[in-house]
Amino acid sequence: MAQDMPEVIAEFGTTPTVTFPESEPPAGLKVVELVEGNGPVVRAGDTVTVNYHGVVWGSDKPFDSSFARHTPASFGIGVGQVIQGWDRTVPGHNVGSRLLISIPPEYGYGSRGIPQAGIGGGDTLVFVVDIISTR
Repeated sequence: MAQDMPEVIAEFGTTPTVTFPESEPPAGLKVVELVEGNGPVVRAGDTVTVNYHGVVWGSDKPFDSSFARHTPASFGIGVGQVIQGWDRTVPGHNVGSRLLISIPPEYGYGSRGIPQAGIGGGDTLVFVVDIISTR
């Protein structure tokens, strides 16, 4: 695992536990493939179905988690339906992959953040994403 990235504990398909290093978050977008899937490759323009767990860098509480809702999410990828950090990192990975993604504010929710979700304007977001299917 990269030294400047969080540690993730849990298998594909289960709610992850994310532990942060003492270091500052990476300056740019960063993705680590924790589990390499062997299904079809996700391409920009596809509709992808995922389970995800999102936390603000350094927090121990998720701001959003489809795992907690027991309902995967489906959306167009690479077409502006989700934050830029997802559009730029999920395509190119295979179904069955588990990704760890660090997203700086400029590729997340920008300088405004989403205060009601506990996301500040300068916050780096971390997502664990399980790619379930693509079409």
